Amino acid sequence: MRSFLSRTAAMALVFAAAGGLLACSADTSKQTASAPAAKTTAVAKDAVYAPRQLTMRRLSGEQYQNVIHDVFGPTIELGGRFEPDLRVNGLLAVGSGDVSITAAGIEQYDLMARRIASQIVDEKRRDMMLRCKPANVAAADDACAAQVMARVGRILYRRPLTQTELQAYVTAANVGAVKTKSFYSGLSLSLAAMLSSPKFLFRTETAEPDPDHAGGWRLDAYSKAQQLSFFLWNSGPDQLLLDAAESGKLNTKKGVAEQVERMIASPRLEEGVRAFFIDDFGFDQFETLTKDTTLFPKFSAQAAADAQEQTLRTVVDLLIKNKGDYRDIFTTKKTFITQELGAIYKIPVVDTLPNGAPDTWQAYQFPADDPRGGILTQVAFTALHSPPGRGSPTLRGKALREVLLCQKVPAPPANVKFDIVQDTNNPLYKTARDRLNAHATNPVCAGCHKIIDPIGLALENFDGAGAYRTTEQGARIDTSGSLDGVNFTTAAELGKAVHDNPNTPSCLVSRLSAYALGRPVQEAAWLEDLNKRFAAYGYQVPALMREIAESDNFFAVKPVETKAADAAAVPAKEAR
Repeated sequence: MRSFLSRTAAMALVFAAAGGLLACSADTSKQTASAPAAKTTAVAKDAVYAPRQLTMRRLSGEQYQNVIHDVFGPTIELGGRFEPDLRVNGLLAVGSGDVSITAAGIEQYDLMARRIASQIVDEKRRDMMLRCKPANVAAADDACAAQVMARVGRILYRRPLTQTELQAYVTAANVGAVKTKSFYSGLSLSLAAMLSSPKFLFRTETAEPDPDHAGGWRLDAYSKAQQLSFFLWNSGPDQLLLDAAESGKLNTKKGVAEQVERMIASPRLEEGVRAFFIDDFGFDQFETLTKDTTLFPKFSAQAAADAQEQTLRTVVDLLIKNKGDYRDIFTTKKTFITQELGAIYKIPVVDTLPNGAPDTWQAYQFPADDPRGGILTQVAFTALHSPPGRGSPTLRGKALREVLLCQKVPAPPANVKFDIVQDTNNPLYKTARDRLNAHATNPVCAGCHKIIDPIGLALENFDGAGAYRTTEQGARIDTSGSLDGVNFTTAAELGKAVHDNPNTPSCLVSRLSAYALGRPVQEAAWLEDLNKRFAAYGYQVPALMREIAESDNFFAVKPVETKAADAAAVPAKEAR
């Protein structure tokens, strides 16, 4: 029986892939063909309005989970592995448009889909999950199946199902019910097919003529809805957003502004902000981060998890709850700690409240004279950008330049040797500064090290696990340096230099807009406009997110010209 269900689900998956993606491609091709070529120049005259190509982005594991929990509740267990993501131009959100699904990945998605579907129709949940009951639990009921699939499909596909799609899923439920003599088994089969369809797993876009820009194109209302929801909430559109799309409100600036205000005011904005900074800070690298347990016995898997959460809580508290200045994340003394982090920071942490209740996370403020302050001195930064057995001024300086200032650092030549840098027991070069100075005597290495070492060395008071120290091999650590002409002597002063650097806010604007669009932003005029607005709002991140979400550029597209013969290749490429 299981083999039958698997084969039927796979057939439904293929149907869904071919039907949905072909339809999207066909619509796009037809729209592009009808666009008057002579009017396209009108778009180029507007310096800020800059259409982009249509994209198809695969859901991340977190987005998949968020959608499932939004639709079916947080008690649903997924039980499977997600396809690896791809980091492009520094962001997984940009790489999501360049990834497909492998054969092994299809099996995993099918496994998760069947497990989720079985939980939805389980006797303990079905009355809560499903809004109708079959006339006979041992037979097919097309009317009830259609009601369930239409409601669920609208949320999972982020648009109403077409009549053809709905009929296909009802038929699959019917066939399954007849074979298994169980309405719920048949419904589970059809739900599993929907959950493993590329139309759920990929965020596809559809374009339509833009009446506000002659010769221009924009996303249709449902594409706008998903664009907004994944950017602001890191999940699919809720019913209110889909209703706004269905009513046509999202095709007006007022309607978009109303939904953006509602979404930014929602507690769910925190999830969207978290998702961006997890991506921006490269926290997925913690999955492969290892430390020498002999050298760093306090750095455990729990400490690594807490380190990420500490930085995220610091960011959310400052930027969302207190509507603070983005630049202050590099200087703030306020944070949150646990017992695991307290052991690394050498701060006593009591794990219970006065009434005896557990208290895992506690607000904490470092004293004014404490060397710690800002996210650069937190374990999540210092430990993540260090190899297993030591700290690394080079890796930390590189991360600061590339992630926080958007300044590309060239890769080292293939034949460069790092023996001196890696030998932490060399009596001739006791500190990292000594070793790097010796290493940088190689002219090939000097250029890159000149721009990253002076800032990375400011964090040398923190070892490879993020614990504070003042000496290395008995020699006092010198943390002086400079950032773009600004001199400093301590990590706190480095944080202030980053805070004041004009590239710091402009880098966030660039990366947040790229995260929102799923591609690098090349429109200099739009970025300049966003930077001015960001500064005018006191560098408040929710205000910047609002500006991006309400901008014409967020929805402007150039439909890809696709020949009918080429359209058939789209599903195969994306689903393989």
